[in-house]
Order: sequence, then structure tokens, then C-alpha cells
Amino acid sequence: MPNTAGSESKSELVYRELRSRIISGRYVAGYRLVLDQVAREMGVSPVPVREAIRRLEAERLVTFTRNVGAEVASINVGDYANAMETLAYIEGAATALAAPHLSARQLQDATDTNDHMRSLAKGNFDPRLFTDLNQKFHRQLCITCPNEHMKELLDLEWDRVAIIRRNTFAFEPVRSQTSVGEHDHILGLISSGAPAGEVEMAARKHKLRTLRAFVEDRPSA
Repeated sequence: MPNTAGSESKSELVYRELRSRIISGRYVAGYRLVLDQVAREMGVSPVPVREAIRRLEAERLVTFTRNVGAEVASINVGDYANAMETLAYIEGAATALAAPHLSARQLQDATDTNDHMRSLAKGNFDPRLFTDLNQKFHRQLCITCPNEHMKELLDLEWDRVAIIRRNTFAFEPVRSQTSVGEHDHILGLISSGAPAGEVEMAARKHKLRTLRAFVEDRPSA
């Protein structure tokens, strides 16, 4: 009988590696994932590669077309709008749930990240670094959320937004300074022990403002 456990382990390794390459931008939209080629590169049979690609297809990171094969999915601005709207509600709730469990050290780490963002917004602005720090900040605020299922959903949407921002747009300096100020407000609410509803609403509105700013900045058709 085949070693099922070994196959699952190899499939997981291939899945994580391919996913990492897509999220990081190493594999861009349209990049073809040839089973035999990936299998040879990673030293496995085509079976775990096929399983990994099916998982990525389920996450809408890969598409499979007859006579073409598997390729990295193209994610458009409509996907970004949907992902941001989803994040606004899930991340708002997760931030509120996580707030009472954040230690002083964890809260300080998030504050330090936001201060780093502030220095970029006021100095030599680096949109790619600012975007990465922004995602880090929100992950830091949600890290203690006790709802693991919610955190899994957040990870999927955060990664989807990261891909779109990397390939489509990045923060602009003006919105960046406003975003840092909104982060300050959220941090202040958490530090003062504000009611969960206030924290959730502040985090939700912050995401929706970012989405609105993006839509308003898009050129008309």
C-alpha cells in the first residue's frame, strides 16, 4: 500500500512552497505550473504536486484550464474590493476579540510597527515596505484572537490583498499618513480598554476608508 502519511506530508510541503511563491510575487499571474517540472524541482512524484495545486485552486490562487493546465490566477481590482470589504467585517470582529488578550509587549510591538510606518509616511516613502508593515500591524492586533476559524479566514484574505497590492497598486503618501493616524486611534481604544463594539467599529471603518480611497483614486472608464 502507498505511504499515505508520506504523501500527505509531501503534498503539504509542496503546497506551502508554491503558495509562498505566489504570495511573494515570485510566481506572477499567468505563470504556468507544469506538474512534471514542479515535481522534478521539488524531488517528489506528480501526485503530491497535483494535490497541492488542487488546494491552491480551491483558494482561487490557481486556475486550471483544459488544454492549458494550471496557472497562477489573475486577481483584479474587483477581487480587491471584495477582499477588503470581507476584511473590514472579519478583521473588525477579530481585533475586538483579540484586544483584551493582547499583552503590554504585544501592544507595544504594534505601536512600534505603526511608528515605523509614520516615519516612512513623513520621510522617504517606500510604498512596498509601507504595505508590508501595514499588514504586519494588523496581524499583530489580531494575533490573540481566540477564534481560530476567524484567524484562518483572515490569513486567506490578507494574502489575497497582499497579492493584489503587490501587482496592482500600493499606498499613496497622503492616504498613508491618514492610515497611521487611524491606527493610533485603534491603539488608543485598545490601550484604554474601550468597549469591544468601539474597537470593532474603528477597525472596520479603517478598512472601509482604505477601500473608499482606492476606489476614488481609480481613473474613470
